[in-house]
Amino acid sequence: MKQKKKEIETEDTILDEKKPLDVSNASSDELVLESDRPFLERFGRGFVNFWRNKSTIDTLKYILKRLLLMVFTFGIVFVVCFVLIRLLPIDENTGMDDKEKFYLSMVSKGIYRRIENPDGTYTYEVMPILLQFVNFIKNLFSGSDHPFGYSYRIQWLISPHEILGSRLTPTILMNIYTMIVSVPVGLGLGTFMALRKNHWEDHVLSVLIMLVISVPSYVYAFVLQYLFGYVWQIFPPTAASSTVGYFSPTYFASIILPVLSMCFGSIAGYARYTRAELTEVLTSDFMLLARTKGLSRGQATVRHAFRNSLVPIFPMILGEIIGVLSGSMIIEAIFNVNGVGGLYLESITKQDYDVFQFVSMFYIFIGLVGTLVVDISYGIGDPRITMGGGK
Repeated sequence: MKQKKKEIETEDTILDEKKPLDVSNASSDELVLESDRPFLERFGRGFVNFWRNKSTIDTLKYILKRLLLMVFTFGIVFVVCFVLIRLLPIDENTGMDDKEKFYLSMVSKGIYRRIENPDGTYTYEVMPILLQFVNFIKNLFSGSDHPFGYSYRIQWLISPHEILGSRLTPTILMNIYTMIVSVPVGLGLGTFMALRKNHWEDHVLSVLIMLVISVPSYVYAFVLQYLFGYVWQIFPPTAASSTVGYFSPTYFASIILPVLSMCFGSIAGYARYTRAELTEVLTSDFMLLARTKGLSRGQATVRHAFRNSLVPIFPMILGEIIGVLSGSMIIEAIFNVNGVGGLYLESITKQDYDVFQFVSMFYIFIGLVGTLVVDISYGIGDPRITMGGGK
């Protein structure tokens, strides 16, 4: 009897599942298909659901936490650099024009204090480091015209951010040209090596890549400058002046050698990582499944293997995009490129402390932002990675 009762209940359940949907009590809004809704309504519902998603909330919390950590790290590094730079002795003969202007600028920045003598003359003395830091914070948030100080040896009484802005264009152009060359060449070379793994081409290219990585970039710079600039005279040995125009053919030809010097290391790095990742993906199980379903080797490589191998390489490319603002001190000095790297080296050699401090903070800020963007890009490039999930 119990068994028959269970069979009857099962049949009733099946019949209930086969009954047509009761829409008598359903609202008209519930009966409209999602595809039939207007675009703005679908966009609004999707936008609301996106912000209600737990993974979105976890990602935003992770980004906020990383931003706060970045600000805290930048603050600590800034204070340390500020104290160390202000402890350096100040050369009162730094000014290249009027010495009194130099003293007045130091007083306005809160580094010196002005003391009036009984005979009507003035003397200046250095203020304590703590008071200098307090005065710097006051100038920074009080709307001062030049809170970061002035240059005294590179350009007389010009603010560091103006000098840095004038040096950014050649650095950005060099890095962009380097990316245009190194990224596709490196990825293509690494893909070729992975497809020809354990063949003579792979062995030869692996040896060459290890040699390129082992040799510093300035060695290639000297070799290229000597051969192509002085011996064969194919390209100019040094960069042209900015007066010819940064986008002119003359300036482009003059920075080919420094761009090539920076490309060798990037191409070798991309090729090595691409080969390693693509080799691992090509031997995975899903690639065998793709081949058994009828895809050719080239189709399986392009559609599946190459896309999966780019997951750890994509943050490298993104980090290089962020790093277009940073320059190469040695390469720019060798080819006389008037960029950010050359400015940083010049501020050190000429002891222009305000410019040195500002450019140092600029490099640190670019590095922190690049690290944050690269970390976030892992979750964008690979949906399997959950940011802020606590696992």
